[in-house]
Amino acid sequence: MDVFDELLRGVRGRGAVFGRSVLWPPWSLRFTDGAYLTLCLPLRGAGWIVPETGEARHVALGEAAIVRGPAPFSFTDDPAHGTGAERATGVREVRWGGDTPDPVDLDGELDCSTVLLAATYDVRAQVPQRLLRALPPVLVVPDEDDCSPLRDYLEAQIGGSRPGQQIVLDRLLDWLLVCTLRDWFDRPEAEPPGWYGALGDAVAGPALRAIHEDPAHPWTTAELAGRAGVSRTTLAKRFTELVGDGPVAYLTEWRMTLAADLLTRPELTVAAVARRVGYADAFGFSAAFKRLRGESPTAYRQKAAAPGLPDRAVPAG
Repeated sequence: MDVFDELLRGVRGRGAVFGRSVLWPPWSLRFTDGAYLTLCLPLRGAGWIVPETGEARHVALGEAAIVRGPAPFSFTDDPAHGTGAERATGVREVRWGGDTPDPVDLDGELDCSTVLLAATYDVRAQVPQRLLRALPPVLVVPDEDDCSPLRDYLEAQIGGSRPGQQIVLDRLLDWLLVCTLRDWFDRPEAEPPGWYGALGDAVAGPALRAIHEDPAHPWTTAELAGRAGVSRTTLAKRFTELVGDGPVAYLTEWRMTLAADLLTRPELTVAAVARRVGYADAFGFSAAFKRLRGESPTAYRQKAAAPGLPDRAVPAG
């Protein structure tokens, strides 16, 4: 499995939210309730992403923006208006609470000057956070591949009411998210995680892919070096240069990331989780988990299952 695919496999759109006829100047959409990842795509017109802290970013037609939460932010016609609190009119709130978001005024014709398509993504799992933590609070990516036909199709879907419409929109938004992230990491101003660059390396790449293809295998540095046809010393040096950790240390950390998600499944015992990530017994696994995560697997599971606690998700900083 491709590492990039694996890290994003659990990230899904959950209910597209559309701003439309309210977007006549002056206007401002206020996004609240702590969505941890939001995709904003103008289908008509343009606007500004105004985060709680940091600089406002302009988003034009043909561009896509990703906002990493959970802090609130605004999409507005004028960054000087900030969150829109200065105006008594033209400000609408988009809330993501519950399984279905409470969108802004979805009735009527799509006849306004600016149409924004926005979607929130579920990133509570630990695996995709390894990728998303590398993102800036706000990123804007131009459409260099000309996705205007897709934008036209999305707008047509918004105005329709065919069966399965929401599912179609969610999957299209998943596609847009993956393409936007991939394009972002290929841009010169991006700072992708070390493993992203290592994937294409002739020495570190084969070892990295082997770890992700079979994390439960008892990999050694020598065996991983054999995948690339180099010595152990050469692999260890190159892997550390690109990824930041040696291959065995990376393997252990990746196993604990997988284990953290598996521990949220109540049908799996700690021993079963240990076996799935390559440990013969729960004792050795528990020691490794506590060393890297700062708490035992049992304590982690109890906190993850406790009602009313916030999701362990991507931090804003």
